Amino acid sequence: MSGAAGGQERSDSGDEHRGQERSDSGDEHRGQERSDSGDATWELEVKPHLTPYFVYGAAFLIAAAHIGVGFLLKVGSSGVVFRTADQVGIALVGVTIASVTLLLARPRLRAGAAGISVRNALVYKLIPWSDVVDVSFPRSARWARIDLADDEYTAVMAIQAVDKDRAVQAMDRLRELMERYRPDINSPSASS
Repeated sequence: MSGAAGGQERSDSGDEHRGQERSDSGDEHRGQERSDSGDATWELEVKPHLTPYFVYGAAFLIAAAHIGVGFLLKVGSSGVVFRTADQVGIALVGVTIASVTLLLARPRLRAGAAGISVRNALVYKLIPWSDVVDVSFPRSARWARIDLADDEYTAVMAIQAVDKDRAVQAMDRLRELMERYRPDINSPSASS
């Protein structure tokens, strides 16, 4: 299988094969950007619209609740002796859980001549156009997906059903790019 081996580390040499993963540098600029290989610009960038609001709110509530409980541990007498280390520990647990929750605000999709770049909660993948079979949004799915050969697919958490019209516009724009870079595939997805 050429280029189908998953889990390979991404090198800085610009090799772009399906399944290569790397940690993301976290730059959040919109619009035209240079790709990691430095030779292409991104023509489309999509991020979820509503989900980050919920994620930020949930992370704040989780952290605030744990910090509040940590402060209140020494108030009153329950027969258990809590120390300052217990208070700090509960607060740190809350901050850790909130930080993990914030990973759900990271999804991003970028598309350009180099292919489709997908960053979900933990994983970044650059999928060359030659590996893309279709882009679809199956019925009752929460987010879109990029269909690959051999019935494989990659979830695209950046295009979410909860965003409604924005998701439709993003899928239309992504399909336009697919028509430009993969003219050999003419049939639109029946499941979208």
